[in-house]
Amino acid sequence: MDQARRERNTSILEWFDALLFALTLVLVVLLLVVRTVNVDGVSMVPTLQDGEQLIVRGIFYTPKYGDIVVVDGYTNYGEPIVKRVIGMGGDLVDINFETGDVIVNGTILNEPYISDLTTRKFDVEFPLVVPEGTLFLLGDNRPYSKDSRHSEIGCIDERDILGEVIFRILPISAFGTVE
Repeated sequence: MDQARRERNTSILEWFDALLFALTLVLVVLLLVVRTVNVDGVSMVPTLQDGEQLIVRGIFYTPKYGDIVVVDGYTNYGEPIVKRVIGMGGDLVDINFETGDVIVNGTILNEPYISDLTTRKFDVEFPLVVPEGTLFLLGDNRPYSKDSRHSEIGCIDERDILGEVIFRILPISAFGTVE
């Protein structure tokens, strides 16, 4: 009888260890590999809507042009912000506020994702050379986005990037990848 009880207890402990390991692995993945972030505001309309919940891939992420990224809320920017990568360190960014064209390194960007032309100017002067180690970010809803055109945000240190938005999980009606 004691042998049967020991085997049962050992089996229960093995299952408990396996469950604990699996939960720990899931937590590590969620904390290091992906995170969830809520969209707060209209700066990324029409691509993202206020209140949507997103999955962000952070570990081993290297920013690329056109990526939608989340800036860490623990920085002096306040809450986490969601914007699109337009320029990287060393790039020359210019904006023609009359035509609404955004020009990076002499090339006018094709931006089918924006809500309206980039005609709203803040206090950052253009043309602008993006400092090394930083990113120039713009929201897709250019008339209503406080982004790198504003000195309060400016160019964002790459270390402040939580990661790239890869998936929308809420609302269910908009479930899927984000481009």
